Amino acid sequence: QVQLVESGGGLVQPGGSLRLSCAASGFIFSRSAMSWYRQAPGKERELLASITSTGGSTNFAASAKGRFTISRDNAKRTVYLQMNSLKPEDTAVYVCAARLDYGLGRNYWGQGTQVTVSS
Repeated sequence: QVQLVESGGGLVQPGGSLRLSCAASGFIFSRSAMSWYRQAPGKERELLASITSTGGSTNFAASAKGRFTISRDNAKRTVYLQMNSLKPEDTAVYVCAARLDYGLGRNYWGQGTQVTVSS
């Protein structure tokens, strides 16, 4: 029973910042890679950022690089997405995903948290 619960979304003005959190349970968090995706209405789901199980390596989409940061706290079983310099086109549902290094390689998904960037 893998469970991923996102929080921290909301309404923010252009140029503002938000930090999203994803609390994980039901699996060995410290042996799982974590990712953040987003999906806007009418658009494909987009991989934004990923981080390896130890936090030693991260990757970012071009749309996120330089503005977003992914990090994790294995003791707290939580992964974060710090979002700065937000733009209206960042408006989407942001979803946390886990891929178990010791598992079959599939993604487990959270339900997502809404981020709206608007003045």
